Amino acid sequence: MQKVCVIGLGYVGLPTASLLANRGFKVHGVDVNPTVVEFIGQGKAHISEPDLDVLVRAAINSGNLTAGLEPTSADVFIIAVPTPFKDNHVPDVSYIEAATGAIAPHIAEGNLIILESTSPVGTTEKVAVWLQELRPELDVDALVYIAHCPERVLPGQTLKELVVNDRVIGGINSASAEKATEFYRQFVTGEVLCTLSRTAELAKLTENAFRDVNIAFANELSIICDQLDIDVWELIRLANRHPRVNILQPGPGVGGHCVAVDPWFIVDSAPEEAQLIRMAREVNDSKPDFVVAKVKEAAAKFKEPKIACLGLSYKADIDDLRESPAVKVVEELLADKVGIIFVVEPHVSQLPVSLGNREKLEMLNLDDALSKCDIILLLVKHREFGNIKSSFIKEKILLDLVGTFNVH
Repeated sequence: MQKVCVIGLGYVGLPTASLLANRGFKVHGVDVNPTVVEFIGQGKAHISEPDLDVLVRAAINSGNLTAGLEPTSADVFIIAVPTPFKDNHVPDVSYIEAATGAIAPHIAEGNLIILESTSPVGTTEKVAVWLQELRPELDVDALVYIAHCPERVLPGQTLKELVVNDRVIGGINSASAEKATEFYRQFVTGEVLCTLSRTAELAKLTENAFRDVNIAFANELSIICDQLDIDVWELIRLANRHPRVNILQPGPGVGGHCVAVDPWFIVDSAPEEAQLIRMAREVNDSKPDFVVAKVKEAAAKFKEPKIACLGLSYKADIDDLRESPAVKVVEELLADKVGIIFVVEPHVSQLPVSLGNREKLEMLNLDDALSKCDIILLLVKHREFGNIKSSFIKEKILLDLVGTFNVH
């Protein structure tokens, strides 16, 4: 299992491909975006992750990593493509189906196919069905190993956590689980745990739904505290002094491709049973609306308010804007024509497409935005924002959604 083909060179696929190549595997990475393929071929990383650019450059220079638009034959095929949901929160597995179709001509007896994409329950089994339909002459169940191994990495620590985190391996049968376990034990130092593919799929969804429910509790508390004129940050600090209580921190909502998306996969699979999970999603999805309402309340004091929106990424100190509640807040403020919007996001060089070419919207550095604004809206707890001088805040209306200036 030394020849690997990785389908999808995004936030998980590229770090995985680069890591394997630097561990001596012969890796061919595949992406549908020609620009991404060209960039990686030059030894560059198209996503921001500590030390990833160094790892990609080393992998390319060693000759162990190549990139292209089409798969090649391999011993192991890793599918790491997006799994978004449609407008009605129905999971979209079309990228996985397309990836299966792309590798189908290259599959041979004894190959191992690993689905790393976070997936609705039953998707790994569908990979086997799709492959069998495309390759009727090949007895897929008997001759090909197929397993699910969901990633569980934290952006900013991806390269470390790909190695040290425990991994859950779910096979469509016991032989597939054992084969995939053998592969991961070559480079994972954490424990490798075997199960069935459906259990592995639900395990990843459960991990993120657990976090979503707990964040929803904190976000709901923040709304209650606003109604009752109580400092939510002090409340949580005091409640957490209980030895068995650990309330998370509230914010403007929940973002990212995992926590903001995966619980809907559970709801879709068991809509009548997943009541708490659904409600947590609804609480977190509605939090940007609460934020916009608070901004409008403050903006009413000005003829044409200037609002400095600090942060666009979905969490602190990264450049990832996927499902970001901060972006949703800015979109709503613009749509409702609340005022002039100054966006400050030190981790990206340009505004996302959804905010491009908008009137009364400008991307500024922190000092300029603070000096020009009437309202400071803290949406992301970036380190840079913790160093704002009190003189900048004086005479401004401060709406701190992430507790940056929590003095308790």
